[in-house]
Amino acid sequence: MSGMSKRRVAYYYDPDVGSYTYGVTHAMKPQRMRITHELVSAYDMLPKMHVLRAKRATAETLTRFHTDEYIDFLSKVTPENARRLTYQGTRFLVGDDNPPFEGVFEFSSISAGGSIAAAKRLMEGQTDIAINWAGGLHHAKKREASGFCYINDIVLGILEMLRYVPRVLYIDIDCHHGDGVEEAFYTTDRVMTCSFHKFGEFFPGTGQIEDRGRGPGRGYALNIPLKDGITDESYKSIFEPVIDKILDVYRPNAIVLQCGADSLSGDKLGGLNLTMHGHAHCVQYVRSKNIPLMLLGGGGYTVKNVARAWTYETACALGIERDIDPNLPWNEYFEWFGPRYRLEVLESNLEDLNVKDGSLDRNRTTILQFLSELRPAPSVELHDVPREGLGEHLGLPGVRAHAPLDDMDERLAQHARFVYDMQNSDESPSEEEDEEEESDSSARRTRGRPGRQTRASKKRMSIVTSQYFDVPRLPPDYEDEDEGGCGHEHEHEHAGDAWASAREGLPTGKRKRRFFQSIAEWDPVKRVVTERERAGVRQGAEASMVNGGGEKRKPRTRRPARVKVSEEREEMDVDGDVEEDEE
Repeated sequence: MSGMSKRRVAYYYDPDVGSYTYGVTHAMKPQRMRITHELVSAYDMLPKMHVLRAKRATAETLTRFHTDEYIDFLSKVTPENARRLTYQGTRFLVGDDNPPFEGVFEFSSISAGGSIAAAKRLMEGQTDIAINWAGGLHHAKKREASGFCYINDIVLGILEMLRYVPRVLYIDIDCHHGDGVEEAFYTTDRVMTCSFHKFGEFFPGTGQIEDRGRGPGRGYALNIPLKDGITDESYKSIFEPVIDKILDVYRPNAIVLQCGADSLSGDKLGGLNLTMHGHAHCVQYVRSKNIPLMLLGGGGYTVKNVARAWTYETACALGIERDIDPNLPWNEYFEWFGPRYRLEVLESNLEDLNVKDGSLDRNRTTILQFLSELRPAPSVELHDVPREGLGEHLGLPGVRAHAPLDDMDERLAQHARFVYDMQNSDESPSEEEDEEEESDSSARRTRGRPGRQTRASKKRMSIVTSQYFDVPRLPPDYEDEDEGGCGHEHEHEHAGDAWASAREGLPTGKRKRRFFQSIAEWDPVKRVVTERERAGVRQGAEASMVNGGGEKRKPRTRRPARVKVSEEREEMDVDGDVEEDEE
């Protein structure tokens, strides 16, 4: 690797990221990013990179992947109101792995903002490698936190990349399966996911070698299950040939490498046996392919080793790893690295079970066979999706693409995505309406498969114990309790007698609580979103409208719309100076 040329590296860091805490006894320590940054700075790497502080992701930006309801919940939850907003621990934050700590939304917006900005800068050709060690939170689901992860910054970053290029390769070397990212892209060939992870009775319990994608995405999800104790040489013997074959067949335009450090030897929650150099070899190898590369953090619960690994891998990104002094320089957290004050993570005497039973060779052969059967790189016709209005995009000053939005338009734009997400529930009235919806792709893959948990089982696995637990169920009368809401006032509560009379007679015993007091409704026949007047809730309701009009109005039908996101400056220098975007 010594012949590799130096690259332009963009390094994203927000000084506030280390100020948050999951809890004193919690395994996840956001302070590890601050310790890593201090060590990177002590090695005098910052002048060799473009150091940036990304703009924090807004709630609107986060809904590019996550549901509106979940993002609204994250923006409001606190330790004091969490029990109520999670419906007694049955939604959003299930179990003890993801506590509702103070500032959880701000912490998540830092992580997501860095990955989105890094992806954009990389795709615009302003850098060759982009680093966001605060990112890599690969377990977060569309509508639920999981495995210490609240927002899936990886999915958001890849979605940004797909605006520019047809194919993105995601590689995950975390000890845990990258289930959240795999689920998000399980049915598309525009993203290939490749996860090297410990498998068995281990969180999240997914990632079998047979899980390969579905529909158009069949073959574009790769899982390499590993057993305890894998060493540098064993890892290298499967990592290199698999990556080479992927690049030959898939030919990605960009690569996202999640560098979870819990695959290092001695990690508190891991079980693998990689040294710092063995872990960093993955970064060096992918970097040598000269493809735009985004490096993200991830797991890692022995904090001093996490900082060591990510510091060394920052040097690998710069191509200066051979010049690094193995003796740690003095820094603010120097005492944390005792008793060995060296830039190294050594392997233990853990037995490599992958070699003992021959599973590594079998898995390598199987994965390479899967890739040989895959058709060559899929071609995708790209259509630019301008962020500004059509008139601005065409350079026509003073032209408005749409008339000013009325109240109904604004509400529809806000609600449509959620209504579409709920269409399957509306079309299946026989299901328990208080059942929490899992990801569609996850449900399809797990149905009827032994050893995998289905949606109906209502079970989750803890990342700390790797044990399944039952999700508590609400009492039958909970939805009628006044305090059972999600922190949203009922907007029709004082709408007048007509609204009250229109609600009378509606079934309430098992009525699903809606985040939006829905004036937008999924029509299963027309397969469109239909708007309804507030008082005309029931079909054929003869009650007069709340606005005083006695004439019934026909519902308007619209296609779902997205709220327009204004384009603002994405990045700022860490010293507070605003960096001007070059258009």
